Amino acid sequence: MKRSTGALGALFLLVLPGAVSAQENPFPIEGLVVTASATPRPLAALASDVTVLDGAALRARGLVRVEDALRQVPGLTVVQNGSMGSTVSLFMRGGESDYVLVLVDGVQVNQPGGAFDLSNLTLDNVARIEVVRGPRSALYGSGAVAGVVQIITRDGRGPARAALATRVGSFGRQDWSLDASGGSDRTGYSVGLSRVHTKGILPFNNSYTDDVASGAFHLAPDARTRMRFTARLSHHTYHFPTDGSGNVVDRNSFTYGHESTLGLQADRALGRGLDVQLDLGTHGVNGGTDDAQDGPADTVGVYASSSVDHMRRSSADVRGNVRMGGLVATVGWELERESDRSVTKSSSDYGSSSDRSQDSRWNRGYYAQVTGSRRWLSYDGGARLEDNQRFGRLWTWQVGGVARVMGAAGPRLRASLGTGIKEPTFYENFATGFARGNPNLEPERSRSWEVGLDQRLMGEDLVLRGTYFDQDFRDLIQYTATTPSPESPSFYNVARARARGVELALEGSAGPVWGSASWTWLATHVVNPGVGSGPGDEFAPGGALLRRPRHSASLEMGATLGGGVALGGAVNVVGARADRDFATYPATRVTLPRYTLVSLEASWNVDQAAGRRPGVEISVRGDNLLNRSYEEVVGFPAPGRAVYVGARVTLGG
Repeated sequence: MKRSTGALGALFLLVLPGAVSAQENPFPIEGLVVTASATPRPLAALASDVTVLDGAALRARGLVRVEDALRQVPGLTVVQNGSMGSTVSLFMRGGESDYVLVLVDGVQVNQPGGAFDLSNLTLDNVARIEVVRGPRSALYGSGAVAGVVQIITRDGRGPARAALATRVGSFGRQDWSLDASGGSDRTGYSVGLSRVHTKGILPFNNSYTDDVASGAFHLAPDARTRMRFTARLSHHTYHFPTDGSGNVVDRNSFTYGHESTLGLQADRALGRGLDVQLDLGTHGVNGGTDDAQDGPADTVGVYASSSVDHMRRSSADVRGNVRMGGLVATVGWELERESDRSVTKSSSDYGSSSDRSQDSRWNRGYYAQVTGSRRWLSYDGGARLEDNQRFGRLWTWQVGGVARVMGAAGPRLRASLGTGIKEPTFYENFATGFARGNPNLEPERSRSWEVGLDQRLMGEDLVLRGTYFDQDFRDLIQYTATTPSPESPSFYNVARARARGVELALEGSAGPVWGSASWTWLATHVVNPGVGSGPGDEFAPGGALLRRPRHSASLEMGATLGGGVALGGAVNVVGARADRDFATYPATRVTLPRYTLVSLEASWNVDQAAGRRPGVEISVRGDNLLNRSYEEVVGFPAPGRAVYVGARVTLGG
């Protein structure tokens, strides 16, 4: 890996001093979407349904975490396992929770095999979040089955500025953040520090703390070269007193994690219509769980356990872009290494035991993409060959187009079709002990298509977007405890499912008033239950997929009033959905009822920053104001009514 990365870096440095034809701006990104294709494109040219969330607007509404921002996006279902700090899963368009690829400044942060916990992603120092619905494995490879979410850090342009914010409120909440930024198109920086702390919603052992440091630095040594370095470091600790069924029984169990995400992007224009790009990224997690013996009398069953896990994903991606009029052709190569090392220990009335594992795999990806626009038509397409050390070679592809009907003011018709893959986890491949891994597993696969229509209403003030999608998931990996022999694997590619639905979104503004509304209808269906045979199984024959509501909707509105006062609010409705209750054995399938959440926020800009005079803003936010009792996971109650008060002081800018 070091030799390959070094060779790519040397190749890039060799082309820097070459004589090339000057271009005014070979790397435009302002106002463009960077996640949906190999090169930045306007939102109006994208065949897939894409949502872009502005980080400053999210923070102005009193939101602190990425998971809360994503709850308003059509087609997404966010599921938290109880109190703040517990595991947060993301389901997109009915896909599995490990079917969404998550990027932080271009660096993949999913676990090997696709799983990702959103609970520790904060909004401080975030410029925007891009949500791309639909498969993107043709560009990104494994994991981008149902879509991609990318969190992009602020670049740092404009006069130097700094801000200190704090917030306190319900459940012992104590937050603070400090950020600073400044620079020009040539060079600039942004840095952020934050802490989130809460005592939790349960009566004891439920505190959560998350410390984050993030930053970005960009440099343009000349008009044809651009470099950007990003870093995000975090440490979190979550205490939980619950067992697997949600019973509050344990006073000293907790999870912890140290995460680091580093990225370097370098671009160089070699001449008119030709540029190269090098992306280096690494993401590592060191964490685990700790549940010590509760006391001398705690000697029944498994009374103590701990686990330590070290995971790292590192990648190097080099691509070349050729621009010919309205067409851009991209050819790229990616090299990635995934590794995981874990140790687990337990003590029970049968004695002590431990288990160790260490696994790794390489992957090479070769891809080609084409995007373009001509008169009333925009199009994109591409293919990728995965060459994986474990499952071999596999092709994925994607095509799409946008047609503008009746001129610029008429509707836009969108259509796209593609495939996606998700590699097995290390545990599914190599587990030992109670479960046995299957090294011959194939990736899980999908084929998806969608059609959509976008229309501007009332001039440019309102935008209506509607999309119908259909996804087929095949070769889903399942666990079975019933095997032909003790040496037989416990995991097989057997299940198959389907998801289809409609997404509608309306958003716009009129003077000081803004608003958005969305509604999603989702139908999921188990086509082949695989090893499942009963109604309580994860893949129940003919049943719906778990934790995906059939209906969900949201409404947001806000207004900027005189005197620096701003008001806003949101209503979220999540429909009934299926889940499994593990309080019984075997687990039984239950239906979680619909719930409605209401939130309101208000802020007062007491004084604007000017010269050496600081700016001061005071805010208040209320969540779940109707104090609804609900569960996103069976047995794990979600937080009730909460009120938070905050203040922010700004210097410069």
